[in-house]
Amino acid sequence: MTIRSTPFMLVAAAALSVCLITPAMAADKIALVVKSLGNGFFDAAHQGALEAAKELKDVEIIYTGPAKATAEGQIEIINSLIAQNVKAIVISANDPDALVPALKKAMSRGIKVISFDSGVKKEGRLMQLNPSNSALIGEKLVKMSEQVAGKTGEIAVLSATAQATNQNIWIAEMKKVLAQPAYSGLKLVSVVYGDDQTDKSYREAQGLFKSHPNLKAIVAPTTVGIAAAAKAVQDEKKVGQIFVTGLGLPSEMAGHVKSGAVKSFAIWNPIDLGYSSIHAVHAFMTGKAKGVAGEKISLGRVGSATLDANLEGAMAEPFTYDASNVEQFAKIF
Repeated sequence: MTIRSTPFMLVAAAALSVCLITPAMAADKIALVVKSLGNGFFDAAHQGALEAAKELKDVEIIYTGPAKATAEGQIEIINSLIAQNVKAIVISANDPDALVPALKKAMSRGIKVISFDSGVKKEGRLMQLNPSNSALIGEKLVKMSEQVAGKTGEIAVLSATAQATNQNIWIAEMKKVLAQPAYSGLKLVSVVYGDDQTDKSYREAQGLFKSHPNLKAIVAPTTVGIAAAAKAVQDEKKVGQIFVTGLGLPSEMAGHVKSGAVKSFAIWNPIDLGYSSIHAVHAFMTGKAKGVAGEKISLGRVGSATLDANLEGAMAEPFTYDASNVEQFAKIF
């Protein structure tokens, strides 16, 4: 028997089709959890994340983080995201160990978790996306120090928190480079911690001036610390006597380069880092990535990252900014 389609039946079929398709087209929520809100670096990463989401079309970004850079604040947020049933969490960790139980709980619920920028221990994530290669960052920081301190001189490090994974790795790599004969004249006299707070970083820089009168350079591998130290150098009228270098944002450092407190600094592009992180976690969400050593993870237009034995991959090398280019990039981030 042949059944003819009537206009009513066609409309009904179309309506049923819409009912079946619409839920599947709903955007999957990816939470971008940063160390703290109000940090220009992470705001730029958010911009990149939104760019990736626009490309991928089927994801929605939730941008969140604690008011202060604490593990406790991030744990509260992770538990809230689990309750919201997000599909993925991309996090820059304030503590590599403390976040593991909450993130393991998230993964047990089927949530895909990766860390970026500052890593989580292997048990708490599927991969870690480093903005660059740690050895290259350590070498870059020492080379920029030598440019301003000369072949012989005292340098000090102004870091973020004592527990910040990435900071500690970069400082360790700096020490390896400083142990080489080529850098035997440079002396690392102190490592201090500003906890990624402007006021505390500023005070720590002032403390270095007093405790080390022959100091030539302060190296701050943190965007908060480098700006605070540069301001301290200007306020204490030590421009030309002590130079500041490290990892900073062009928009925050252009004035300090102009003042002479900073000759050069470096950073990867945080826009690209946020963008790459979303592409990486999306590969896990869609089953394209498994998270095994040697695997190449797509990072969209940025390229790819190859996972090592610890399931870590690097995005790119840091880029140097100075008086020749800082104004151009300050308009971007």
